[in-house]
Amino acid sequence: MTDQTQQTPQGDNSDFFKNMVIGHPAGLFVLFFTEMWERFSFYGMRALLVMFFTSTLADGGWEWSREKAMAIFGSYVGLVYLSTMMGGYFADKKIGYRWAVVVGALLMTMGHGCMALETKFTIYLGLVLLVFGNGFFKPNMVSIISEMYKNHPEKKDGAYTIFYMGVNSGAFFGILLCGYLGEEVGWSWGFGLAGIFMFFGLLQFWLAQNIFGNIGLKPVKKDAAATELALDGDKPNPFTNWQLVLIGTMIILGLLWIIFEPAKIISDGSVNLFDFNLLGLSGNNFTILLALSLFIGLLVYRVAKYSPVTRDRMIAVTFFAFLVIFFWAIFEQSPGTLTIFARDYTNRVLEGGAGTTFKIVNALMTVVPLGIITWVLFKLFQQTFKKYAVANIILGTSFVIIWGIAFWMLKNQMAEVTLEVKASWFSTLNSLFIISLAPLFSKWWESKYNPPANVKYAIGMTFLAIGMAFVAFGASGIEPGAKTASVSMVWLILVYLFHTMGELCISPVGLSYVSKLVPARMIGIMFGIWYLAVAIGMKGAAKFGENVDKIADEKGISYYFWMLTAISLVVAFVAVVFMPFIRKKMHGVR
Repeated sequence: MTDQTQQTPQGDNSDFFKNMVIGHPAGLFVLFFTEMWERFSFYGMRALLVMFFTSTLADGGWEWSREKAMAIFGSYVGLVYLSTMMGGYFADKKIGYRWAVVVGALLMTMGHGCMALETKFTIYLGLVLLVFGNGFFKPNMVSIISEMYKNHPEKKDGAYTIFYMGVNSGAFFGILLCGYLGEEVGWSWGFGLAGIFMFFGLLQFWLAQNIFGNIGLKPVKKDAAATELALDGDKPNPFTNWQLVLIGTMIILGLLWIIFEPAKIISDGSVNLFDFNLLGLSGNNFTILLALSLFIGLLVYRVAKYSPVTRDRMIAVTFFAFLVIFFWAIFEQSPGTLTIFARDYTNRVLEGGAGTTFKIVNALMTVVPLGIITWVLFKLFQQTFKKYAVANIILGTSFVIIWGIAFWMLKNQMAEVTLEVKASWFSTLNSLFIISLAPLFSKWWESKYNPPANVKYAIGMTFLAIGMAFVAFGASGIEPGAKTASVSMVWLILVYLFHTMGELCISPVGLSYVSKLVPARMIGIMFGIWYLAVAIGMKGAAKFGENVDKIADEKGISYYFWMLTAISLVVAFVAVVFMPFIRKKMHGVR
């Protein structure tokens, strides 16, 4: 049996609970602000990327077709989620959670800096650095929280809720401010601002890391006997040499496809690694279908080796992962086709009373959340300033800059007689609705009306369908081939409202079901499968987006959104039909 590793234990972790900030350890809020700046940088850049690629040369963009922009965007976000498996492995086995976070933050800072230079080489290099940076950073922040609260499970739900608010606060302000700077001043300013705040997050985490004690340090070997005792009645099922070779083959095939598939589209066919046909399939399609077939075959083979209960629960997780592919493929139209729809087909010009109302609402949307988070910052200062003064000064400086940019943006908007809402602004609604609606959905899940897992997925996909139906109906008057239109903003607002409700039904509860259904020793593997499903969904969103121009030219862009509405409803139906089967496979887990 191969040696296992674990993170160095922290005793009973009671020291963390001596310095409290609104009922939780101060260390949680160090993670809160680090994650907030990381999400600020990630979502700020993401909101600009497709618009940058598709904008005209006169506007500083690359004047790409939507097909090219969506091809590279889909591969980028897909690789971001695939890289989490690599980052999780190195953290668990080699360098520890803490160093993984530092390495990830440094790579992302460098990546945003490269993108701010706006040359072809630096844009591509920046995307590569961001992929690897996210891989190291993303899975390991949550791991530190898990260790911190290991002996305080009763406080975990509250901790993750606070952390989730940090995630969405960062996403909200990143899209709002980076998006505004990118569209109003210049793309490099938006990309650069994302890098600056990632650097602030890195410095703050590095200088305050001693607050975590021994958590997240380099892993130590785990006792093999303890591993044997944790098998829950299953026999050990290590990966054999032939299985490892198969996994390596799948990874190579998948990476070649996800990199060279967009390269072919971007180069107009001059770069084509898969220039062949086999079994009636193009080289691209054959390669990815072979990789997926090998993966499914290996998964079926390994699942069959476990005890009946474990096997059944793994089947349930795999079914939910299958549904998640379709969820993300449709939900992730936001940074691509929906942002393009906002830019090219939506009436974003507001005058008179409508403009004044938007200015007031936008000011409140900006100042109130920023004020609340600043209040949390002062609470953290009260507990940690004496011991971590430099980290707190850097964190405070970052907030002074944020307040300055926010007031500058609001001042500019107030001075405009005819206000044009930025296309990236609509993406902020997702984070705003999550912050507003998450407590309501949490209460729903805790009540006696908490629906079964399959029903939650069906409800989520139905919300997704309703959102797409709104924009499809709003776009119904746009003629095939039209490149511009003036659809009401209301339709996009409704899309983000219903899509957010769909997300709250599926995204957080999905990860919860993985942790409930899978034995602890297999969490890493099943989270890997889960993130693979998310990555496929992200790439699927881009594949849909690559065809939006063709569909819009032939049948109208409304047809494109009706198509996504129909797919969502079909997946919702599948979730309900399989409910009795999956409920049996879950063996009592709710």
